[in-house]
Amino acid sequence: MGRLKTIARRTFLVGSAALVGGVAFGTYLVKRDPDNPLSMDADAGDAVFNPWVKINADGITLVTPHTDLGQGATSMQAMLIAEELDVDLDQVTTIPGAPAAAYYNTALAAEAVPFRSNDDSFAAETMRSSMNAVLKVMGAQVTGGSTSVPDSFDKLRMAGAVARDTLKAVAATETGVHFTRLRTERAAVVLPDGTRMPYTELAEKAAQMDPVTDVTLRDPSQWRLIGKPVQRLDMLAKSTGTQTYGIDIKVEGMVHASVRMNPRKGAALSGFDATAAKDMRGVQQIIELPYGVAVIADNTWRAFQALDQIEYDWAAAPYPAEQADHWAAVEASFTPDHLDKEWRHDGDVDAALSDTDVIEAEYRAPYVAHQPLEPLSTVAKVTDTRVDVWAAHQLPRFVEQRVAARLEMDADQVFFHAQFAGGSFGHRLEFDNIDVAVDIASKVPGTPVKLTFSREEDFAQDYNRQIGMARGRGAVAGGQVTALDLDIATVSSSRSQSARLGAPVPGPDTQLAAGAWNMRYAVPDLRVRAYAVPELAPTSSWRSVGASTAGFFAEGFLDELIHAAGADPMEERLRLVNDADARAVLEAVAEMSDWGSPLAEGKGRGVALVTAFGVPTAEVVEVTNTPAGIKIDKVWIAAEVGRVVDPVTFENVVAGGVIWGLGHAMNSEITYSDGRAEQDNYHMAEGMRLHQCPVIEVRGLENGDTVRGVGEPPVPPAAPALANAIFAATGTRLREMPFFNTVDFV
Repeated sequence: MGRLKTIARRTFLVGSAALVGGVAFGTYLVKRDPDNPLSMDADAGDAVFNPWVKINADGITLVTPHTDLGQGATSMQAMLIAEELDVDLDQVTTIPGAPAAAYYNTALAAEAVPFRSNDDSFAAETMRSSMNAVLKVMGAQVTGGSTSVPDSFDKLRMAGAVARDTLKAVAATETGVHFTRLRTERAAVVLPDGTRMPYTELAEKAAQMDPVTDVTLRDPSQWRLIGKPVQRLDMLAKSTGTQTYGIDIKVEGMVHASVRMNPRKGAALSGFDATAAKDMRGVQQIIELPYGVAVIADNTWRAFQALDQIEYDWAAAPYPAEQADHWAAVEASFTPDHLDKEWRHDGDVDAALSDTDVIEAEYRAPYVAHQPLEPLSTVAKVTDTRVDVWAAHQLPRFVEQRVAARLEMDADQVFFHAQFAGGSFGHRLEFDNIDVAVDIASKVPGTPVKLTFSREEDFAQDYNRQIGMARGRGAVAGGQVTALDLDIATVSSSRSQSARLGAPVPGPDTQLAAGAWNMRYAVPDLRVRAYAVPELAPTSSWRSVGASTAGFFAEGFLDELIHAAGADPMEERLRLVNDADARAVLEAVAEMSDWGSPLAEGKGRGVALVTAFGVPTAEVVEVTNTPAGIKIDKVWIAAEVGRVVDPVTFENVVAGGVIWGLGHAMNSEITYSDGRAEQDNYHMAEGMRLHQCPVIEVRGLENGDTVRGVGEPPVPPAAPALANAIFAATGTRLREMPFFNTVDFV
């Protein structure tokens, strides 16, 4: 009931107007529902109930518009529709659908406003409502920010229920049996005598009537799929190597291309000499671009080889050439002129730190690459009247709009065909592969061009995670933490990314200190300030965005203060925590890990609690200090998500986030020399190796009123929990990632 009240309240708040960033949208524009994209291409006999469900005599089609990046989004969306539609997953076909405003993301607003996720004040709810209205009017179809589940949970179940009850209404009309005496089961309406009327046979009649929209969602006690172990739709294909990803796409008549762009990201091509490459076997065309050189060949490998034989003259980087200068720029940003926002100020921090022994520390987090297993690729075909683009991307409508603007065409002349992605972690929020593929294809109109980045080019052209530092000051007394003052300076990946989209971020950036300013602790004197570092190398969203760095800073320094107070790291966090959901996840990992039980010599446990994207997540890491280095033995993690849709996928996604967070904290960084990223493949940015992977125990809590996503929240606690465990085992405090610069891992 609590969530229904919230939904109704938000609807009322945007009922007259929405105002964000100085742009006002009137009642009509906000309330108007976008066009149903399925209706535009419907054939006679197609029953199109809403943008997500189409049924005809040939079968049942479910549209799953959130991009599947490997996180199971396609299966999750299908499950939610199927739950209310009363079909099993083996009875449906899923398609990503054409990009459309109808698929705008209703959950993005929660993280886009400067309020803590557990703040339900009138001001917070009003701004969320206003932001949601803006996203609706924009038709912002976005996969990201751990929003796929919260965006889908209500509306996709509703979509299934609308289709179900419409089909029941058709059956009632056809048979004369009252609607309330009918039930549904496995894609059929069932009469009281057991007669089954398949949905596919009712579709033609359903296509002739308006959908029944006054529907009731089922009580959780009646769920068949949600919360139950379900085999993902892509399990067989991925287990047998038959899954088609974006990089596997083949279009009749296509040629193969690759590109070499200035490795000094964003700088131009000054000149090149392709003499040694032009006559190589398979090379069909060498194309000069403002930012680099492309080769079209009869296969991808020959395009790679030809690019290696070209001599390039690259322009200088538009940012400092050496890594030391990047760090110097971050250090120089701890000044009032660079203050982005004082996000938190409880008590009187200055007074608390003026007449006592002050504990101080500095923390650092480097640039890090996205490095998904599938490198960037795109197939593009350009003609005078139409453009087709095949790729995996998290912003499909933006792709169409961007391509149209680039080629000076109308957006309705561009057709994006969404593909499965072999990972992203934020990488596929950017457009380099789209831009380059379209630029090349426009040089050979009518010919499909398959562009594939080499692994080295993928690394070189990445928009990495933000670089950042923190300076902490604190005080303890009577065995307790009494004051915590944390200044964080980072590059704004949000502003860097938004500028490339042509939509600059107004006001303070909530992500600069995310994971710190929204910490769920009641330290008597607590302050968190964020300082915006002027853009250096361009950056972008990286799995968990600001919390991946600020969470490390906050939980690492808090652990230092707890140690200085002589308190237990878990007990003091439980004393300080001021939120029921956060307390519950801490208590869960304490129980799971048997916190407080004796440890053998050389072992240590560390704990961290970070809230990211509205999800409080607690993690305990246990390590052993061996003669050869640190061995990570086991990890326990608990997250409060409101509702676990698929427990198997939930466990896999959370465990994957732990491995991602630990591996990058241990072994990964991007550094610059002569304006170029020095790391160009996995051997220089390993992440976690298979033999280093610990046993991971996962628990999902369902106490909250709001359904949340879990793609990113497991990442931020990993680094500080590991660092705190290493300190417990060795006495060495790790304040800078990657940790391999300080300790060895086995």
